[in-house]
Amino acid sequence: MVLLLTLLLLQCGLARAAGPTYISEYYSQTPQKLSLYSWYGNARLFVFQVPENTVLLKWILQASKGKGPECQNTNITVYFRAGAPPVINPLQTKFGIDTVVLPSFNLTIPLTSAVQSSTTLNISNPVSGDWFVAAHLPKDDGKIEVKGFSTKCSYIFQPQMLVQRLINVPVLEPSTSLALMLSSVDQVSHLKIFIPEHTVELTIHLKNCAVDTRPVESCPVFLLIGSNALPNSHLKIVNCSESLVCRETLDSPPWMKWMQLTVESSNPNWTITFEIEAYLTVCEPVNAGSFLTLFNNYTLSSNGTVIKNPDMLGVYVKPNNTELNSGGISCFRNQPVLREDVDVVSVRFFVLNGPDTPLTSEYPIILLLNLNTGRDNGGTIMLNLQLNKTSLSNENATVFACLSAGSPVMSLDVNSLSCGEALSWGYLLKMNSSVLSRSLQVPYPETDHWYLTLQILCSSHKSNQTCGKVSALVTVSAILNPCVGDCGVYGECRLLQTHGYLYAACVCKAGWNGWSCTDDTNAQSYSRQLLATLLLSLSNLMFIPPIVVAVHRYYFVEASVYFFTMFFSTFYHACDQPGIAVMCIMEYDTLQYCDFLGSVVSVWVTILCMARLRSLLKYVLFILGSLLIAMSMQLDRRGLWNLLGPCLVALCIMITAWVFRGVKRRHCYPPTWKRWVFFLLPGIGAALIAIAVYGFLETKENYYYTHSIWHILVAGSVVFLLPPGGLIAKTIEKSTSNQAIFTAAIARNYLHNCLNSISRHLVHTVSIRAMWKKRALGLIHGQ
Repeated sequence: MVLLLTLLLLQCGLARAAGPTYISEYYSQTPQKLSLYSWYGNARLFVFQVPENTVLLKWILQASKGKGPECQNTNITVYFRAGAPPVINPLQTKFGIDTVVLPSFNLTIPLTSAVQSSTTLNISNPVSGDWFVAAHLPKDDGKIEVKGFSTKCSYIFQPQMLVQRLINVPVLEPSTSLALMLSSVDQVSHLKIFIPEHTVELTIHLKNCAVDTRPVESCPVFLLIGSNALPNSHLKIVNCSESLVCRETLDSPPWMKWMQLTVESSNPNWTITFEIEAYLTVCEPVNAGSFLTLFNNYTLSSNGTVIKNPDMLGVYVKPNNTELNSGGISCFRNQPVLREDVDVVSVRFFVLNGPDTPLTSEYPIILLLNLNTGRDNGGTIMLNLQLNKTSLSNENATVFACLSAGSPVMSLDVNSLSCGEALSWGYLLKMNSSVLSRSLQVPYPETDHWYLTLQILCSSHKSNQTCGKVSALVTVSAILNPCVGDCGVYGECRLLQTHGYLYAACVCKAGWNGWSCTDDTNAQSYSRQLLATLLLSLSNLMFIPPIVVAVHRYYFVEASVYFFTMFFSTFYHACDQPGIAVMCIMEYDTLQYCDFLGSVVSVWVTILCMARLRSLLKYVLFILGSLLIAMSMQLDRRGLWNLLGPCLVALCIMITAWVFRGVKRRHCYPPTWKRWVFFLLPGIGAALIAIAVYGFLETKENYYYTHSIWHILVAGSVVFLLPPGGLIAKTIEKSTSNQAIFTAAIARNYLHNCLNSISRHLVHTVSIRAMWKKRALGLIHGQ
């Protein structure tokens, strides 16, 4: 939250009632905890708004650290930039091809024995608008710290901004003289002049200078034109005492802005009077035809839909129907460009009747790229130019392109290696019959109107002369992306936010570094990535012996938990790898949750199994503990108490059960020394070594084999710690034996009954036959 305190400071009192009035304003933001640096997201970004007419900007940087023994002496690096977030490179990595970066202004704040440190930075005549401050700690050492195992030191940083601005700044009108006076009381005079669009030249002239009412030829003053902006200073300083005529001419001053002018006395004891005047040279663009006519012929190449209404794209381009009068100057041509907002920090620019842009050697072509919304400076502007070789009418001609902010660069030099004006900096590209394409990438472009100047020049000319009637076609592609190339194969583009401001940065993996993850100095090879994946995944197969032992000892529930853990841990680590040797059978979040859940539940059921509780109580604790563990995992998966809590509760239950049995039997439990020496002590030792490796030895570099050792040790400890089958196994074996005896007895009884039934049936049949035979014989004798 920004705190604004406005204090009126009348510098001159009653004696200078008509003098300048200054207002001091104080801005502050919430302190933030700093982090070790490994990628741009570790830097804490602060955004401040410098108001108009600010003459002095004072930064107050406060840093503090904790008081614990873990808080060591360190350095805090702070970066400043006006108009966009600072582009930093603390790791000294390589930027991508065609990426241009200007170094950011930075300073270092040491935190030594003192708990707090305060540093100030003064900037006079600062540029108005957004100022960005970024701060971070030194490079991250790569150690993986388990949450709760160790205490991190808190390093707190809070920037504060104090501005002093003038509320009644005199306005210098073009072609109008303004009389000013500097004295021992007023040693500085501030003015401002508005620069209209299409201004190609600004001239400031000081004349009629007098010191203590005596005319002098060389005026003892300093003329400051423009404003300070870090890291690039948009400020031109002229020492008028070094020349007889104090005149300064600036090419292509920033368009549609107020420019600050400051005159300072070189001797505070003198009273200096002078007149100042300004002249503007305006260049009217060549008539490119009606915008509506161009727009009616424009077709979006993405889906072939013709858009007739300009408001549908949210842009408005004023038709240029101005006819040049006889005294007007025409030195460039505007090429209309449409802006299409695609997404957050994502913009596409379309050239009307493009994408081919016709060039001529008669005058430069200007394309406006509007990045002045305040939401576009968190991405990367990507410019691609393609020269049509067959359209180039002169093979000796060279196509010059200059991308600049604030105003276009009108005067391109054939022999120049860069482009820019007195108050602006540009990026130069060249194309000819040998080099047909050029690309440019500018991370975090300043909030401003950006201009692309295209012009054809001949290298044979020694000055800025054109080649006569030469023409060419250049395909222009300009887009604003959150990240360059979506950070490539070994990177991930992440959208970051601070105080409502959105910006994007790349986080690299598999040893790749750089702004767009293109620096392969420490990159991991594919074989190294494959080895890491196989080690972390296949080391989980060490849970097969615990599963076999558990099944052999009739611990079927425990064996099911071990199988669950082995399955999800295997595929979680196969999906968790940073490189391209990755296999995900389901969503990463699901695999991670099941892996963490299975690991803690495995510890829970193993210790409860060692307690040798009654079956009903044990299974009730299994279910209740699993439900509570699942809930805690949903709240905080990496919390220390998610593992430590179930372990302590299960150990308390186990120790209580063992003590109860020992007191009841009046004998140590477990009763045999062999159980302690050959099973319990090795299992406990393996578990302790696993905890030490997991909590203190793992780093990002050795993770793939230290964590594999963790898998092997944990699985091995389960094999040693699982108790013998005991009462349950004997009960199952006895039940099985009794079942067999009972089944044999039933079979014998059934066979005996069957034989008796058959015997009775045969006897009954024989008796019936004898009876019928007897009756038959009786009937015969009766006849």
